[in-house]
Parts: sequence; C-alpha cells; structure tokens
Amino acid sequence: MRSSRIATVAAHFGRDLAFGTTRVATLIEEARRSGAAVLVLPDGTLGGSFADFGRADPEHLAPALDPDGPEVRAVAALAGEMVVCFGYTEAGPRGERYSAAACVSGDGVLGRHRKVYLSAAETLHRQPGRGFAAFDTPAGRIGMLLDYEKAFPEPALGLASDGAEIVACLCAWATGSRAPTLTRDRQARLFDVYDCVRAVENQVVFVCANQAGVLNGTRFLGSAKIVGPDGSTRARTGSRAGLVVAELAVEEEIAAARGVRDHLGERKGTTPSVA
Repeated sequence: MRSSRIATVAAHFGRDLAFGTTRVATLIEEARRSGAAVLVLPDGTLGGSFADFGRADPEHLAPALDPDGPEVRAVAALAGEMVVCFGYTEAGPRGERYSAAACVSGDGVLGRHRKVYLSAAETLHRQPGRGFAAFDTPAGRIGMLLDYEKAFPEPALGLASDGAEIVACLCAWATGSRAPTLTRDRQARLFDVYDCVRAVENQVVFVCANQAGVLNGTRFLGSAKIVGPDGSTRARTGSRAGLVVAELAVEEEIAAARGVRDHLGERKGTTPSVA
C-alpha cells in the first residue's frame, strides 16, 4: 500500500513579503523533517489575505504579485522535492487583481487557480477567475480552492470529476464578530462542516489550511485540518498557529470509499464544468 504524508498549516501571514517568505521557508523545513510530500499553506501566504473590508485605498491592500515573478519562484526553489500550495494576490496584465493560488515544486509551477466565487466585499477590489481544474503532481492529482469556494458544492465536485485525489483548500477564514468563544462561533462551525462534507461527498482527501492570528482587526480561525475520503478528520491544528501531518494511502483509501458507494459514478445529472 503506497502512502503519502500530507502537511497543512494554520499560520499568520501579513503584508511583509520578506517576512512571509522567511516563514514559508521555516514551515517547509518543518514539513520536510516530518517526511511530508505535500504542504498546503493558507490564502494570502505572500502579502496577507483580503482582510481590509471598507478600506479601498491601495495602502491597505495586499501587494499584487507577478505570477511568474521572483516571489513565486522563491517558494518553488524552497519547495525542492516537495509539492507546496500557497496563496497570494495576483496582478493581471491590465492592472486587475485576483485572489490566486499556486502549486509548486523545485521544478516550477505545477498548477494555478484564480478564485471564482467572490464575496460581495471582494468584488470591490478583485476580479473572478474562470473555472476549476485539477493537475498532475509528483504526489498525485491535485485541485485547489480558495476560502469561500468551499461553501459551495460545485467547485469541489468539479475538481473531483476532473480526477483530483487531493483537494487543497487555502483559506483566510475569519471568526464571527459576536461569538464570545470559538465553540459558539457560527463561522467556526461552518468552517469545520464544509471541510468534512466536501471530503465525504466527493470521496477525496480534503486538506484545508487557514490563516491564524489577527490582521487589521480581523481575527482568523486557524483550525487547519486533513480529512480523509470517508469524512473523518485525520489531523488538525487548534486556533493558534501550527503544522500537522497525516499519513494516508490516498489512492487505496479513495478506492475503498468508492467501492462501497461511488458518489461520482452513481451521480445523475450534469457535472460542473472545469477550466
């Protein structure tokens, strides 16, 4: 039985690109020591996430990066033999801005994603991407989601239908504004429910990373986790920063789950399109 060690992270990343790259290097080295083949980092790993609700001036927005620029290349060089997924704000050719994710190894960029499902606040400063597509990596076929996209069934289903074995969900998911504790926080409850439901309904490995800490008054949940194709949580962090690792026989576990009841194979109707 071939198994893979998969790591995910709850961590704070702000606007300082140099500091963020240094933190990425530290987390990659920690994951490497644990024997991980895949590492998933949060939305806004480079330059911080979209947390400036109500602030439209450029001073408070995350820096928009060239998708082939030195910052992305630096993470690829740090990744080496590992497969690393991370988020950033991408600069378009005409000055537009996208919430974006890249999956890299030492060989370069393996896959990309621009966030399609934007919140109302994000539409003030971001453009939507066009679709969802899985891609091949040395660690298997992977698809990526960003944050709010996991609240909808179609994106994860589209990736699973495109052959994704691992769905990496890169988040900057904040707490609710009124709950006195995380155990009573509606956003915390939904965050966990979506991870488990998307895994079990598509019978894939669902790996969620999240921001932790506070950025410009927005408090993030942490709670990164790895969920198996049976919907069970195999590893998770708390609300504070941390890295966790789970070992899964990805192909075998997916085959076992689908051998009992194949959700994709037995599904009726139209499969959501992918890019």
